Formats: sequence, C-alpha cells, structure tokens
Amino acid sequence: MKRNVKADLMIMMVALFWGASYYLSAVGLESLDVFNLNALRFIIAFLLAAALSYRSIRSVTRETLTYSALLAVILTAVYIFATYGIKYTSVSNAGFLSSLAIIFTPILVFIIDRRVPEKKLVVVIAVSVIGIALLTLNDRLVPAVGDILCIICAVFYALHLVVTEKIVKKASVNAFHIGVFQLGFTGLFNLVFSFIIERPGLPDSMKSLAAVLFLSVFCTGIAFIVQSVAQQYTTASHVGVILTLEPVFAAVVAYIFAGEVLLPRAYFGAALLIISLLIMEINFTRSARAEAIK
Repeated sequence: MKRNVKADLMIMMVALFWGASYYLSAVGLESLDVFNLNALRFIIAFLLAAALSYRSIRSVTRETLTYSALLAVILTAVYIFATYGIKYTSVSNAGFLSSLAIIFTPILVFIIDRRVPEKKLVVVIAVSVIGIALLTLNDRLVPAVGDILCIICAVFYALHLVVTEKIVKKASVNAFHIGVFQLGFTGLFNLVFSFIIERPGLPDSMKSLAAVLFLSVFCTGIAFIVQSVAQQYTTASHVGVILTLEPVFAAVVAYIFAGEVLLPRAYFGAALLIISLLIMEINFTRSARAEAIK
C-alpha cells in the first residue's frame, strides 16, 4: 500500500474520532466550562503521549518546540471557537459549519502559496459541501452566535492544516514530536485561560469523566499525532476533503448514543461524501493512460 493511501486512511481514522468528539464535548460541557474541558483533554493527552514516547521526545529540538507552540496557538483558537460554538448552537449545525474548513483550506493555500487547486479538487469540494449540507442542515438554520463561532473555528482549523503541512515537511523537524508537544502547549494555554476566566474543576459524574477520557486519548492524543505524521505524505487540501467525513461519523454516533434518526436526504448527503472521497482517491489521468496503452 502506498504511503499517500496509508496517510489518507490514517486521516479517515482521525475523522472518525473527531466526528465522535461533537457528542462527547456536549456531554463534557454538562459539568465543565469550556477552557476547563479543553485543558483537561489536551493535558491528559499530552501526559499519556509523553509517557509512551519518553525516549523519543527527550531529543526534541528547540526549533520543534517553537513550531509546536505556534501550532498550539492556532489550535487553541480552533477549540475555543469550536467548543463555545457547540455550547451555543446545535450539534448538527456545529458539525456542518466546522466542516467548512474544506472550503477555507484551498483558499488559504492559494492566498499563502499562490497554489491554484486542481480541477478534480474543485469538483470534490463542491460535492462534499452539498453532501454536508444535506447531511446536517435543517430548515431552521439561522446565523446564531454559535454558528458564527463555528465558522471562525473552521477558518482557524484550515489555517492549522496549512501551517502544519509547511512545518512537518521541513527536514529539520520531527513530525511526531510536533504532534506530541502541540498537545502540551494547547493544554497549557487553555489551563491559563481557565484559571483567569473560570473556576477549574474535575468531571462530577462517570458519564462526564468517560467523555473527557475518550476525548483525551482518542480524539486528541492519537488524532493529532496521527494527523501530524500523516501530513508528511499528503497535502492540507487533501486532508481537508477527507475530514468532511466528520459529520457522517458524528451522525452515526448521535444515532447510537442519542437515538437521533437522520432524514432520507441526510443519508443521501452521506453517500455524496463517500463518493467525493472515491473521486479524490482515483487517479483519472493514470487510468486514462492505462486504457490508452491497452
């Protein structure tokens, strides 16, 4: 299996975990404030990752730490807006609007690198956006405060994808170390804000505790390390398209744990997202050449 295909499968796993995170964040917010929840999930994730990779991360360089802190600043903004967005809008709206990173990523790539998106990517983006809309929107969508916060979250996440791509492809930077230490810095930044604005505490129920632990280990620790490593072998725009599966997985989790049933159009939207991924993975140029040779 080629490295870029493996990278895409890894990013798909990340989409699964992040799809589940919408429901889990809503559960965590039942007993914790926003910065408190984010501080716990990132600090726990960092401690676990650091403990399991202590021998490796001892050799971290100052340059890698600097880039990790930079990414953590962007990531802190992502989760501030995402978590407050979930708090002040519906989970379905949050899922759709946060997924708008797929649109903002190639726009930022064009602005920063003057890299024009390939035609196939434009088609995939269009199909994916329609799929997300059919999957998550309802007839009552209005621009509430939470919706606006989720849109800002999508912009910052697109920026995080673009900057991560640039950083992890530097020969002098260890992508795994980046993945680990950005967790620590993000947890630290959120903890500082929590002490300034909130009254930090611990989950007050087993349900909330389980949500925080799953968010920490799978949706944060594993997900961000896997993303950093995988982005060495793929592009930020490609990652953005794969992550449109987030609302699909979010809908599945909502159905299983919250009894939420999708409308027929939502299932059609999920099918469009899967089709968009297949379009992205198929090399039409190579297939055409193979046919010509035959």
